[in-house]
Amino acid sequence: MSRFKVAVVVGVGPGLGSAIAHKFASENFAVGLIARNADQLSQIQSEIQASGGTALIFPADVTDAASIKDAFAQVKSQLDAPEVLVYNAGAFQMAGILELTPEQFENSWKVNCFGAFLAAQQVLPAMVEQGRGTILLTGATAALKGSAKFSALAVGKFGLRALAQSLAREFGPQGIHVAHIVIDGMINTERVRGMASEREEHTLLSPLAIAQNYWQLYNQDATAWTLELDLRPAVEKF
Repeated sequence: MSRFKVAVVVGVGPGLGSAIAHKFASENFAVGLIARNADQLSQIQSEIQASGGTALIFPADVTDAASIKDAFAQVKSQLDAPEVLVYNAGAFQMAGILELTPEQFENSWKVNCFGAFLAAQQVLPAMVEQGRGTILLTGATAALKGSAKFSALAVGKFGLRALAQSLAREFGPQGIHVAHIVIDGMINTERVRGMASEREEHTLLSPLAIAQNYWQLYNQDATAWTLELDLRPAVEKF
């Protein structure tokens, strides 16, 4: 069992997921890293450990209930019951309604919404028993509007937002803080810079700055909890 508090980040890539994991690890959390790509998880684990933090990896498929159940069983066995869950998994399939296959549409919903439901089910019993916990869900502009060719993303992100509201209303009175974070803009990652090389840095969201906001949400007093927080660069039109 861990002598640290435990945070689990689901959907850990080299951008925001990594930044959130690094932030909580730097604040003396043992961090469980969950994603499909084991090699990428190992790289981020090594970086956290090199910085003096504690992280373990648990490769899993967020669309598969058995896979998620097994991953969280291992988290509890090797670390402890999580006090913090960050659901950061996302799938973006830009295509028109007539271009999307049923499989693409279903998979996008599963990654963007269903996986968060599965993960929440795994952490809530212990949180309820302890009378405390934090669940942070990474949303998007598409959680608020369904743009043309964004239906696959929007349906999942609308669903995630609805899940956040239902979770907050059911479990807030039991001491569990649920917050949905609308990321309105492009995050400054290597992949994004490759796709939009003309974009200046100040027009992109800094992963470190977003992670700091997640940490602040975790630290909020229960008399003044945020349910929804929207984050965007100063120059972003909205």
